[in-house]
Amino acid sequence: MLKIQEAIVVEGRYDKNTLSQVVDTLILETRGFGIFKDPERMALLRRAAEKRGLIVLTDSDGAGFVIRNRIKSAIPGQYLKHAYIPDVYGKERRKRQRGREGKLGVEGMSPQVLVQVLHRAGATFLDENSLEREGPALTKADLFAAGLTGRTDSAQRRQALLRQLELPEHMTANALLEVLNTCYSAGEAEKLLAWAASLERPKP
Repeated sequence: MLKIQEAIVVEGRYDKNTLSQVVDTLILETRGFGIFKDPERMALLRRAAEKRGLIVLTDSDGAGFVIRNRIKSAIPGQYLKHAYIPDVYGKERRKRQRGREGKLGVEGMSPQVLVQVLHRAGATFLDENSLEREGPALTKADLFAAGLTGRTDSAQRRQALLRQLELPEHMTANALLEVLNTCYSAGEAEKLLAWAASLERPKP
């Protein structure tokens, strides 16, 4: 298993499953064209890109390039690297018929091809001991303990933390939890929760 510094974004869960057998890194999904109407998902991609860099690995068909261009338009180029799979015609095993353009997607690529395209994209491959040891993931109980859920002033505390992190004001508690768990180390996330917990209760 190869470790990579950058996070990687793919279109769907089958792409993610295939890639996760090849590389050890944070792998995020656009959920197909869902990225166009999901500002929380785009905010997660943007924050991951800012924290560790983001490799865009979409399918080689027209739809894949539409999704790639959406990400390019929303995230500054200095945080992005682009990996392109080759045009290979065929059908993935799980599908009954080929896609519209008849090309294999990321899920249909061999491990060797995926490693090659990541190398060409300039991915930062790490030694076994290069990644920091991760602590346990935060849970909804941690948000509650920090006063971010379950209290009369929780919404205001979340708003303050979202402003601090420069994230969308309408982001849900679950989406905030995902950002904290995927884009920050355990120590960083704990400090952010402590900051939120220390905020003064708003006056009635």
